[in-house]
Amino acid sequence: AEERLAGIPIEAQWPDRFEAPQDSPNVVVILLDDVGFGQLGCFGGDIDTPHIDRLAAEGLRYSNFHTTALCSPTRASLLTGRNPHSVGFGHIAERSTGHPGYTARLPDSSATLARLLTDGGYNSWAVGKWHLLPPYEAGPAGPFDRWPLGRGFERFYGFLGGSTDQHVPELYRDNTPTSPPATPDQGYHLTADLADEAISRIREQKGVAPHKPFFLYFAPGACHAPHQAPRAFIESYRGRYDDGWDVARTRILQRQRALGVVAADAALPDSNPGVPEWDSLSPEEQAAGARMMEVYAGFLTHTDAQIGRLMDFLRDSQQLDRTLVILLSDNGASAEGGPAGSVDEGLYFNDLPQRASDVIDHLDELGGPGYYNHYPWGWAQAGNTPFRWYKQFTHAGGITNGCIFRCPQEINDPGGIRTQYHHVVDLAPTILEVAGVPVPDEVGGVSQQPMHGVSMRYSFNAADAPGRRTTQHYEMWGNRGMWSDGWMAVSRLQPDAPGDWPPLPLSGGLREQDWELYHHDSDPAECVDLADDHPAELGKLVDQWWSAAHDHQVLPIDTRSRSERWSPQPAPLGSDPDGATFYGRCGPYERGVAPKVAGRSFHLRAEATFNPDTSGVLYSIGSRHGGYSWYLLNGELVFEVNLMSISRHLVTAPLTAGPGRHVLACEVAMAANRSAIVAFSVDGAVMGSGAVPRLLTVAPIGGGRTHIGFDPESPVSDRYTAPFTFTGDLHRLDVRLPAHDHPALDDVEAEEARTDLRAQ
Repeated sequence: AEERLAGIPIEAQWPDRFEAPQDSPNVVVILLDDVGFGQLGCFGGDIDTPHIDRLAAEGLRYSNFHTTALCSPTRASLLTGRNPHSVGFGHIAERSTGHPGYTARLPDSSATLARLLTDGGYNSWAVGKWHLLPPYEAGPAGPFDRWPLGRGFERFYGFLGGSTDQHVPELYRDNTPTSPPATPDQGYHLTADLADEAISRIREQKGVAPHKPFFLYFAPGACHAPHQAPRAFIESYRGRYDDGWDVARTRILQRQRALGVVAADAALPDSNPGVPEWDSLSPEEQAAGARMMEVYAGFLTHTDAQIGRLMDFLRDSQQLDRTLVILLSDNGASAEGGPAGSVDEGLYFNDLPQRASDVIDHLDELGGPGYYNHYPWGWAQAGNTPFRWYKQFTHAGGITNGCIFRCPQEINDPGGIRTQYHHVVDLAPTILEVAGVPVPDEVGGVSQQPMHGVSMRYSFNAADAPGRRTTQHYEMWGNRGMWSDGWMAVSRLQPDAPGDWPPLPLSGGLREQDWELYHHDSDPAECVDLADDHPAELGKLVDQWWSAAHDHQVLPIDTRSRSERWSPQPAPLGSDPDGATFYGRCGPYERGVAPKVAGRSFHLRAEATFNPDTSGVLYSIGSRHGGYSWYLLNGELVFEVNLMSISRHLVTAPLTAGPGRHVLACEVAMAANRSAIVAFSVDGAVMGSGAVPRLLTVAPIGGGRTHIGFDPESPVSDRYTAPFTFTGDLHRLDVRLPAHDHPALDDVEAEEARTDLRAQ
């Protein structure tokens, strides 16, 4: 025995465990969505944000801070410390093109903050919006390496895409779909749920590891469309915006001057093309516009209240003063509601008419679960005060966002304002420096790209310190920008007609004469174009832009129209390109992994055992905000098309088969003008057919999931109650995508249906 024990240690030897440096702060990053520079109270906005304002009063405001002009790219830069094209996120995840700068796949060579902080002894949690995942990888077959848990976070609770219904969200816990814990009737709202989750994560961790720091990435969907909030928050703004966006814009600028977040002599540029003067609107149009802004303001104030709950918990648990809190938005205010606003953002993406009557008829319902509403772009212009243009543009209104830092351990100038030029790419190196976590040359055996950001820590207690960022390039949807040492060259890809931003087809390639030049140090609002006065300076910046574009995978630039930019995405690995077969009740499946039936013909075939009393959904895609549903109800086969708020269209046929196992079929044949004929059969015998005037162009924005055998929580049809589970035995359901998806239809019924739609 002694010989066998020779050399074996008798004393216990525990494996080494890496701990964060002593006194490393917790890190909370709060990333708002589509909130403009002039919308937070502490940056001059006239929306009530007392809890955010308190963070600013106890910390620092960076008034010369910039983002990428869009959500996915900003998130990629924030979490990696690299420029967005360099990590494959020149566009949003849904519009990847396959070119290196637009793959929507974060590379292993750019480990995220979560991975680095977790390796450095932190716990890391993501709560809220992700939007950093290729759509074709968002399904139950994965791969999961680009989901939050695959990018270094230890826990995730939130939604994967760019937006979701705030009352009935499409939630995931870690890698698994889950349902909201309550219903809209029970007062559920996503932002409050996310705050509950964040508080729960901190409470549970600190109970067993009070000295271990954490990284909380808190990214609510607010205030991206749909603009939805509890009724009391919306009603608190009743009448506040009756004087319109022109007056609001002037009022906000006055507050900004008084607060010192802009210069005392700061001016407003001319109104953006297409924005009508408030006084030119009819009383009905003014009522609609004011109400939509009341909804947005209620949404932001409700979000502020949830941030307040989170900060109060940190304060009560004695964690706040040992926490680095950073708050910002991902881009400028959004003009995606168009000139009049919209009751449903999906109308815009499906090229369906935005009717003023829809807004007027449902004013008091806006902000509730029935609508995916978005305010008019006049309010986005006011929200970006004093800057020009909006989200998606590389002019100042798209890329300028206030940023707040609070960290008493580091900052001894509470309430201070910092004016050094910084970019979202600078946050990661700042956080790592404050946390005392080094940037490694390798992570998991993979060599790392150098970080493009510079730490902002030098400015915490030195308001007059020279800025350490000297250049920054921009590109978004072909819009370009180059900032260098106080000068900004910027180019807006021109639409076909003034005010037609975007969706009309764009007018061709990049033209050098489109470049404008501004001296941002003296004219950050871009009021005076100096391109003709300083051609040499402009030429230098344009050359710098092309050099940066080459070095950071910006090229080739996508100049296609909005409708053309929905590039064909790869199918999930191992999938059938001709459709899919499902066995029994299953789902949800995200829009990127389920068969793509929007904008084309498709065939549905179900093998099921049922009797004359059987009812329920066989197949559905979408939600109450738009989609298709094929179901049995009252002895009929039904195919329903939900065109958002525009209309609903049914095709029905009697179900005459006797009890037993049968094959049900539904064939949807779409014409080139997007009308369709829908035909039903049972065991090969035709049961009936009918026409629908319009199918969807793209999957519903507000809930594009596919479900087999049920339709949960936010049902496509209002003729049944969720989940309307199929009460027979569904053995198999096939979705098939025929090669010829634009048949020539001369059916009289189809033409009559199209005429009806035009009349509506």
